[in-house]
Amino acid sequence: MSIDIGIIGLPQSGKTTVFNTLTGGKADILTHIKEGVTPHIGIAKVPEPRLKVLNEMLHPKKVVPAEARYIDVGASVKALAQDKGIGGELLNQLSTVDTLISVVRAFADESITHPEGSLDIKRDITTLNLELVFSDLTIIERRLDRLENSLKGARLPERQSLLQEKDILMRLKADLENDRPIRELTPDSAAAIIITNYQFLTAKPLLIIINIGEEQLPQAASLEAELNSQYSGEKYRTITLCGKLEMELAQMEESEAKEFRADFGIEEPGLERVIKASYELSNLIPFFTIAHNEVRAWSIKKGTTAVKAAGKIHTDMEKGFIRAEGISFNDLVKCGSIAEAKKQGLLRLEGKDYVIQDGDVITFLFNI
Repeated sequence: MSIDIGIIGLPQSGKTTVFNTLTGGKADILTHIKEGVTPHIGIAKVPEPRLKVLNEMLHPKKVVPAEARYIDVGASVKALAQDKGIGGELLNQLSTVDTLISVVRAFADESITHPEGSLDIKRDITTLNLELVFSDLTIIERRLDRLENSLKGARLPERQSLLQEKDILMRLKADLENDRPIRELTPDSAAAIIITNYQFLTAKPLLIIINIGEEQLPQAASLEAELNSQYSGEKYRTITLCGKLEMELAQMEESEAKEFRADFGIEEPGLERVIKASYELSNLIPFFTIAHNEVRAWSIKKGTTAVKAAGKIHTDMEKGFIRAEGISFNDLVKCGSIAEAKKQGLLRLEGKDYVIQDGDVITFLFNI
C-alpha cells in the first residue's frame, strides 16, 4: 500500500521542482500543465532505517520499502473546480489522495516573475487555502442543487435521508464560509460518512512547504517556527525546503549528497523530512511482513486491526484470515531471529481484532 500525496501551488512557486526533489524525477520545470495534459506522477521509496536492520538480521532475498506516490497537477485548484472537462478529471484525481502538499514560494529570482508581482508568504498561503475552500464549496453547492430537485418527488424514508444530507452539507458550507476547513471540525458519524464520500480537499491533511532559496537556509528554522505558530494543527503543518538545492542533491550519489548537505548545514534530506511530516499528519504507521524470503514495509492508519491490515496486502488475506503471528521490531532485534523469539515466547498469536502497532513484524495466516 502506498500513500498518495497531491502537490498544489501557485504558478512559479516551484511545485515541479519539489516534485522532482521528492521522486528523483526529471519532469520539465519550465512548462506547466495545460488542458488535456496529464499530471506528473512519481514514486518515492519511503525511508525506513528499520528495514536495513531486518535485512542484516534475516538476510532475505528481497527487501521492499513502502512507497509514496506524488501527483503534481500543475494547475490552479480553483480553475479545476470550475472546469467540468479535463480539469474536473484532474480534480477527481486530486480528491483521492491521502494528503496534500501546498508549495509556497519564498525564494527570490528576478528571472521568474511571481504571478502577484511580489513575494508574500502569508498572502500566498491564504490564497491557496481559499482555492481549496472554493473547490469544496463548489462541490457542496452542486450537490445541494441536486438535492433540492430530488426532494421534490421523494418519499419517506428517502426524504429523511436526503434532508439529513442537506442539513450536514449546509453546516459544512457555513463552516467553510467562515474560514473553518473541514480538517479542523469534529464531525459526528453521519457527517463523517458524508465527508468521506465527497473527498473534500479541506478535509485532507495539509503540509505547507515554504520553498526557500539557498541564501535563506540559515534562517530556515526560525522562519519555520514563526509560520507554525500560525499555520499548524493536528492535520496542518509548515516546513521549509530549498527545492532547487534539494532537487540537485536528490540526483547525486548519496555519499556526495551527504557531503553537500553537511556544507549547507542540512541535517536531513528533504525527502525524509517531507515523508516524516506526511506520515504524522496522515496518522500513518509502518509495519513489516516476512514471507517468501522477502521483508516488506507497509503503511496503514493508526488503529488498523490485524484483519484489515491483512486486507491491505490482499483482499483474499482478509477474507480468509485465521490469525497473525507478530513480534515488535525491538523484541525481534533483541532476540536476533524469529526462531529465538519463538523459544523465548515473544512471538505472539493475535486474532483479527488485534490493533497493529508501529514497527510490528507480522506474518498473516489465512485460508482461501
